[in-house]
Amino acid sequence: MTTVSPDETTTATVGADSALSVRHLWKIFGRGGDKIIGTPDAELSRAELKEKTGCVVGVRDVSFEVPPGEVFVVMGLSGSGKSTLVRCLTRLIEPTDGDVVIDGEDVTKASDSQLRELRRNHTSMVFQHFGLLPHRQVIDNVAYGLEIRGVGKKERRAKAAEVVELVGLSGYERSYPDQLSGGMQQRVGLARALAGDPSLLLFDEPFSALDPLIRRDMQNEVIRLHEELGKTMVFITHDLAEALKLGDRILIMRDGEVVQIGTPDQIIGAPADEYVRDFTSEVPRSHVLTLKWVMHEPNGDAGDGPVLQSDQIVRDAARVVLDHHGPCRVMEGDKLVGVVDDEDILRVVVAEEEATA
Repeated sequence: MTTVSPDETTTATVGADSALSVRHLWKIFGRGGDKIIGTPDAELSRAELKEKTGCVVGVRDVSFEVPPGEVFVVMGLSGSGKSTLVRCLTRLIEPTDGDVVIDGEDVTKASDSQLRELRRNHTSMVFQHFGLLPHRQVIDNVAYGLEIRGVGKKERRAKAAEVVELVGLSGYERSYPDQLSGGMQQRVGLARALAGDPSLLLFDEPFSALDPLIRRDMQNEVIRLHEELGKTMVFITHDLAEALKLGDRILIMRDGEVVQIGTPDQIIGAPADEYVRDFTSEVPRSHVLTLKWVMHEPNGDAGDGPVLQSDQIVRDAARVVLDHHGPCRVMEGDKLVGVVDDEDILRVVVAEEEATA
């Protein structure tokens, strides 16, 4: 049976149409780091470079584009460079080389005043540690960024009240941070980030300190807010399950470098190397792969069976296929692109069982 290979190309918008464009970004810590780029030393491994020069590569020649409205997840293990990368985007850490463009503005060439304008009005960041002001009530913590901008008290409190309701904190406006649970405190941090109506939200492992159930709730909250607001989001995590749940696309880093960029089904279905394959080996494939990864070519067996879409998750389509006991048509819009049957579905399920055995 011939398997149809899905298109592995990314659909991200490039260049001027991007909400965020990162080109050949480097961060090398240590004296003389800027002189290493473009020399043979730049090709050394992280350990070799440190031994030879004393410099440490945090981010190595990273490039990617994020179109408006996408949730773009950067993930990797501790020390992979993901948090350094997100801090370079707004120059909380100064990049050594490369370009970062946010909403058409070149961040790396911005003056101090332009950078302040960018941070205040175009981007907001949500950190793992909430950074709430303990002596201020929720409403004033949420309004703090607007206060820094010079917005009047009545106006900023009105805006803060809207966002407090949006993130599910109505009734807690007059509470202080130490009266709230960890999950509620993170909601305050999220509300504060949203209050300024930024075009780009940056999340640096915001939920990693939360209990698993609260973490799941906060992940669902991000999904809900994204569906309602359509904000462009860059989300940093070391948790693969979180990345697969939240990300429209995922960038996997190792030792400061990009290993692979792709949609969740591309990461699982076509891992770039053994590192990614091992990293994703325990993920239930039927929960991530879409039908385009398991369907076969319609060799006269399309028939008139049920119609499924190629972007349906295998798990979600399995019951229809197994109940039909025959080939089901797989469509992209009105175009027939493949056929899926019991054998195609069961092959994925068996592979899952073997991987977890």
